[in-house]
Parts: sequence; structure tokens; C-alpha cells
Amino acid sequence: MTVLLETDKTDYAEVLRQAMARVGLQYWSELARTVGLTRSQLQKLRQGQIEQLPVAVVLRLSQVLQLSLSECLTQLSPQVFPNETQTLQQVRQEYQRLQEQMVTQQQQFQQQFQQSTLQALESWLLQWPKAAHAARQNPQAPAVKLLPLLRPLEQLLQSWEVAPIGEVGAQVAYDPQSHQLMQGREVAPGTPVRVDYVGYRHGMQLLHRAKVSLE
Repeated sequence: MTVLLETDKTDYAEVLRQAMARVGLQYWSELARTVGLTRSQLQKLRQGQIEQLPVAVVLRLSQVLQLSLSECLTQLSPQVFPNETQTLQQVRQEYQRLQEQMVTQQQQFQQQFQQSTLQALESWLLQWPKAAHAARQNPQAPAVKLLPLLRPLEQLLQSWEVAPIGEVGAQVAYDPQSHQLMQGREVAPGTPVRVDYVGYRHGMQLLHRAKVSLE
């Protein structure tokens, strides 16, 4: 059963209650549920023992109460945190670590998502440039009307740093690192070849070498 805030004899319960009211929290149970406080942690908080709470809990509390870390610590335990104390430094260091960890996780998730998407689009990536090239050679063909429709997808790939290797029909100097000779013969680097199928790089990673043939 939810109980209304009662009058406390502790020094910091009233300060905490006022901070809760500013963000629309009326009950202790609401604060505990929103922050993720255990019963014992809530009791310590009401008694001004915020330094005994885990750093992650203090960070979450400051976010819920919409206070800076310094304000949260000094208001809820001013005798322990009159200035820039060691505990405040630890909280800030943990906050920075959590931020860096979150950025790393986001980057990893984004990279995994991009890789799985590119794998699903592999057939399209390899075949579409050749089909688009053929459509451009015949402006009267119905397929040419499809070219503008794929522009948003091409822009998305650009934003993911997916870069094509060569253009269909272009004559380039053979580079075994970027090109795959379709005939299977060995030719010297620098030999003129024609691009038949575009290759791709994803950032610094080679996805597919461009397929080329001798002129």
C-alpha cells in the first residue's frame, strides 16, 4: 500500500522531500521505484548517508531529482560533502566511465547493425550498380525511372562510410588489393582493366573487391 510522505525527524528527509516535490514525486515508494533504491538504501538516503550508496545509484538519483552531482551530494549530506571531496571525485569518475562505456556500446551496436544490414544487402550492392549503368545507357527504358528512388538508400550507405570501388564500365589500372580479375588470369599491377562489377569498402574494411576484366 502506498503511504503519503510522513514527517521525519532525520535531518535530510525534509530536504529530500522538497527535492522530490520539485520533480513531481509525492511518495517515498515513487522515489525508490524510479531510482531503483532498496529499502535500506532509501533509509540511508533519508538519514543523510548518501556516501554509503553505490556510485551508480547516486548518479541515477541526481538524474531523477534533476540536480547536478555536486548539488545532490551537498544537499543530501552537507557535512560529508562541504567541498570537492574524494567521494565526489569518485562519483564523477564513475559517471565519466559510464558515459564512455555507453558511447562504446552504442558504437559497437551501430557497427553490428551496419554489418548485418550490409550482409542482407550484399546481392543488391553487387548487382544494382551494373543494372543502373545499363539503365543509364538506355534513357528510354522503364528501369531508368527507378534510379531516383534508390537515392535515399545510396545516401544512407554514404553516411555509413560505405564507399564503392570503381564504376561500372570505367577503365582503371589493375590493383590486386582492390580488384578481382574475372577471367582468373594473372596480370601485372597497373594493367588497364574494365570494371564489370563495383566493389565496396566499409570504412577501412574491404567488403568486396571490384570485379574487372581485360580490355
